[in-house]
Amino acid sequence: METVDQIVVVGASLAGIRACQNLRREGFEGTLTLIGEEKHRPYDRPPLSKTMLSTDQDPEELLLVSEDALSDLGLNLMLGESATGLDVHRQVVTVGDDQIRYEGLIIATGAAARKLPETDAIEGVHVLRTVDDALAIRKRLVPGASVVIVGAGFVGSEVAAAASNRGCDVTIVEAAAAPLIRGLGIEMGEACGDLHQAHAVNLRLNVGVASIIGRDEVEGVELTDGTQLLADLVVIGIGAIPNTAWLAGSGLKIDNGVVCDGTMSTRVPGVYAVGDVAKAPNAWLGPSPVRVEHWTAATEQSMLVAGNLLHPERSRVYDSVPFVWSDQYNDRIQVAGDTDSSEHVEVLVGSVEEQAFVTGYRRDGALAGVMAMNNIRPFVQYRRLLMGHGSWDDALALAAELS
Repeated sequence: METVDQIVVVGASLAGIRACQNLRREGFEGTLTLIGEEKHRPYDRPPLSKTMLSTDQDPEELLLVSEDALSDLGLNLMLGESATGLDVHRQVVTVGDDQIRYEGLIIATGAAARKLPETDAIEGVHVLRTVDDALAIRKRLVPGASVVIVGAGFVGSEVAAAASNRGCDVTIVEAAAAPLIRGLGIEMGEACGDLHQAHAVNLRLNVGVASIIGRDEVEGVELTDGTQLLADLVVIGIGAIPNTAWLAGSGLKIDNGVVCDGTMSTRVPGVYAVGDVAKAPNAWLGPSPVRVEHWTAATEQSMLVAGNLLHPERSRVYDSVPFVWSDQYNDRIQVAGDTDSSEHVEVLVGSVEEQAFVTGYRRDGALAGVMAMNNIRPFVQYRRLLMGHGSWDDALALAAELS
């Protein structure tokens, strides 16, 4: 590949700004354009459902780079602008009436929160994906307010914790038998559910939402079992959809994300994808492409892609132990590795009853993943063991050392 002089990064959140920073660190001195749909400077999203809601945190504290640092990157910065099309043959990204030429392209458009049908026009029904979403939700988190959270994943659980901390009357509605059951299994899902119940949060399981009550302003939620819940605020936390609509007709392979190879390349020369929108193999997990919505993956992939785009002759594949964390109430949950396809689950350290433990997930004689609650130091040691592809016997031996 010839020397690249024009690189366009579409998406100005974590993955996008980190890609720009890493391109400059790799020595790229050409024209670097960053296109972002939101008008805000790039900011960190994990605090939106954590400190932003539980405290009066100023959104400025979430910024990933200062104004001076952003200026030092020498970007052609297009904020408040949406990419609407891509022509890989002409090598142009369409933004409104403009066509931005590129020689290298990094797609980092992330994902949008999934919504319930016909709720956009109802005041008081929100999803949480942007800082504006967080501010709108926080405004309604007043003591005594009735708050219904739909979905008991990490985002929904964190919003519930923040609402509880602010003195709201909180109910979580979850279609599964326990929170986080799809990723952690029933026993650990129930342990996460115990956190909510310990803080007087009403947990409604094995039930879905039939409808939102209220025409212009939310009044409540009707569940599929006929129950009606009063609600001054409803927050929908039922997953996310990758932002790929603007790539229609581009020729890129789209399948629940932008499909990439292990180097994060779309197989179109010079075009890569990173972060929530990318669906690529992780060598640590195996050959199947996966889409991962974790902060760590976005950071690592952005670093990898900067080097691969500029130096394709020495491209590296993505190879990392998946990692995610969640802060709820005064508790921390951490997950590493692969916890959703195990054959055996066992508490290795601590006690579920005391809400301080590390649980191991075994598959084919290996330690496949770990989940910890309020047990940070042992978790770090098990995460290190996962990095070295440790066996289940290694996991048991470490448990003996820590006991």
